[in-house]
Amino acid sequence: MADSLTTNCHAISRIAKQKFKVFCAIIRLSVVLHWNGYIKYREMDFHILVKVSSRCILIVAAMNLAYKKLNSRMYPWMCLFEMGFEEKAIKLQVKEEKACETKRICLHAFTDLTYVAPIVFLYLLKECYVHGNLKATKKFRALQQQVHQVLCNSPQPGPATFVAYCLYILPIFGSYCEGFSHLIVSAFHRFLKTAATTGDSLEAKIIAVRLFLDIVEGSIDHDERIAVKILEVFDIKLTDIEKVASQSKAKNDRRFHSVKAFLEQYIFGFIESESYMTAVNLLEHFSIRQSGESFLVKMIEKKQFRAAEKWATFMGKPMLSMLIREYVGRNKLKSAYLIVKKNNLQQEFPDVHHKYKESALKKLAEKACWDVAEAKANGDRQLVEYLVYLAMEAGYLEKVDELCNRYCLEGFPKAQEHEANFLQHCFLNLNELGVEDIIWVDELNGLGKATCHIEGSKVVGLDCEWKPNYVKGSKPNKVSIMQIASDKKVFILDLIKLYNDVPDVLDNCLTHILRSPRILKLGYNFQCDVKQLAQSYGDLECFKCFNMLLDIQNMFKDSRGGLSGLAEKILGASLNKTRRNSNWEQRPLSQNQLEYAALDAAVLIQIFYRVCDHSHTADALDEHNKIEWKSYIVSHMDNLRKSRKESRLRKEPEPEVKDNEA
Repeated sequence: MADSLTTNCHAISRIAKQKFKVFCAIIRLSVVLHWNGYIKYREMDFHILVKVSSRCILIVAAMNLAYKKLNSRMYPWMCLFEMGFEEKAIKLQVKEEKACETKRICLHAFTDLTYVAPIVFLYLLKECYVHGNLKATKKFRALQQQVHQVLCNSPQPGPATFVAYCLYILPIFGSYCEGFSHLIVSAFHRFLKTAATTGDSLEAKIIAVRLFLDIVEGSIDHDERIAVKILEVFDIKLTDIEKVASQSKAKNDRRFHSVKAFLEQYIFGFIESESYMTAVNLLEHFSIRQSGESFLVKMIEKKQFRAAEKWATFMGKPMLSMLIREYVGRNKLKSAYLIVKKNNLQQEFPDVHHKYKESALKKLAEKACWDVAEAKANGDRQLVEYLVYLAMEAGYLEKVDELCNRYCLEGFPKAQEHEANFLQHCFLNLNELGVEDIIWVDELNGLGKATCHIEGSKVVGLDCEWKPNYVKGSKPNKVSIMQIASDKKVFILDLIKLYNDVPDVLDNCLTHILRSPRILKLGYNFQCDVKQLAQSYGDLECFKCFNMLLDIQNMFKDSRGGLSGLAEKILGASLNKTRRNSNWEQRPLSQNQLEYAALDAAVLIQIFYRVCDHSHTADALDEHNKIEWKSYIVSHMDNLRKSRKESRLRKEPEPEVKDNEA
């Protein structure tokens, strides 16, 4: 029984192949007639033709697979084509008469393209994409892999010609045209890397040239990037286009009087429409060097820097030199330096490297990354001296002394002048904020006294500092100090030492302060500090619960300039942030570091009082639109929420903790 069924399936499959070969020939003829203008099919007609063709493929595929399966005494007709493209198949779901039916296409349809026309192949590809169950990116990659396998399975009349025909036909697929074009071209490009020769490159190149010319004329609707890719992947040169154009002239086709002029006009259209990268790609591909300096300047003005650099590299050293000068004039020193380095132009531009390094040091200094800036200087005396001047301008006088001592620098005639200029800057100081004392807390008695004083305050300012870590991907350093400011005093807690010496007392004291409903705690972007504290001292309970916490940053929509900018807006003077990224783990801290840390906490109280004091309206506040600060008070109770969740899992009751309101 099985043997006779196998014989019948094999016979039916052979007959279906013969019939389908004739049908595919009709399809190819129809496409040729359509594109040559002899017959004009509607798009609907093409889709009907393709749909019928695909059903024929299903029949042939089914017979072949049944034949193979029956030989192994296996009777399933087809294997499932998953859209994950596991080596076997692709799952297609087609809706017919309001019912979702799963269609299964044998892998044979994609691996044996002897009788499969490009248009049918594209239709199957579209069905795989439309009905696939993965995200678009994964589907694209999976289909790209499938198309690559198809090209390795000898499509007729050859892989290169097959791809060229596919690109010719794709516009009738509408919105799928651009994506599928990129897919097929990228798969073909990958195929060419591994294939020694396609065997049909000459024929394919002629078809690709005709396709490109049709795209240029507008008779075929393809994206401009596809046109460029066609030139690249089929290696079409100006001589190839002239050859095809000469054949058209022999047929009295007057479209190509001058191929070069024809292409230049096409490229000029991209320049006019500001598609500079496409224009540059085409000019470089055809080795057209007519556009000059004005074209380069235009690209720079439009911020098309990648296109400008590619064009200048193609044009050679004079254009590269002009590009470097333009970059230096526009303060794009890094880009200028990279071009100089890449093209070995150090002798022509000896100062670009130094200017770039100085610019990099200045940006790091503005971010208060002094240690990184010093490392970037790499011992270069000229750069170190420049860093000293930057520290002087920033008022970071201990950094000036540190650098001068380390590198034996002497004789800075402008040092006093820089210091005088700095003193004229209007930065806030502790006296203006009414702070009478900065108290360093690193032992048990001091911690107890600080706790008693803070518990008697109604409002305190909180801030933290830690040593910056510039190693990419590494964990941040532990929080080194915590500043707690009252109206007149600022306590600076040495968290590292207290945690090592008296962790239980530290936990108890800070728990009383941070969870007290009677003390309003002020912070600025304190969410970052809370996260860092929890990571640094995860076994302490005090940093897992905050009550009556007000983040000043949330009260203002415009957070530009950070706390320093807000202080200038509300109090009329900014903060000196040059020591923000200094070494907070060194002991003892310098006096300037202590003052910097105290200011960050104390200024929060003054900003809060100014905002809440209705008798003193700052310029930045609208007298008729007072900030309702009470609505911004929040409680942060991660550990309690976690314990309630755990208690629900254990089915143990847990009393609810309510947030306190101001």
